[in-house]
Amino acid sequence: MPIDDDIALLGRVPMLQLLGREGLRAIAISADSRSLAEGEVLFREGQFAESAFVVTAGSFAVSRDEARKDLRGAAQIAGPGVLLGDIALITETKRGATAIALETSTVLRISRVIFMRTVESYPDAAARLADALRDQVANMLGELDMVRQHLESIEPPARPSARR
Repeated sequence: MPIDDDIALLGRVPMLQLLGREGLRAIAISADSRSLAEGEVLFREGQFAESAFVVTAGSFAVSRDEARKDLRGAAQIAGPGVLLGDIALITETKRGATAIALETSTVLRISRVIFMRTVESYPDAAARLADALRDQVANMLGELDMVRQHLESIEPPARPSARR
């Protein structure tokens, strides 16, 4: 895929578009392309994660239930333009799910080292990324607080009295 096509694809990924055109160019130049056959595992739940992947062609079943035989029942189906494993770009982590190709598929692999060097090279991009991550965390905390409030509003079932 020509570099301009890679930049255009990366620019459609919300987290990556925050890097701006020059940042995307740096990522596109450094990204590795990988092809997978139908049924091939891109990554497994629990593996150490040092990179993320942008799907360029095909699709992947992403699921925490690796033992599941019916891949179409996966928690998520990821197609072109989807960023898989985004947390690995900003911190050391383990994979939270398994991704398996549903058909012949291609991804661009972005290493954490390259991503962080790019962010460090473009301070404006780093500020945009920090703002976006702060907003995501704030939204998640708000949603968790709503769940907590809901759970606290549920009355526990009455306990049967003990007979002697």
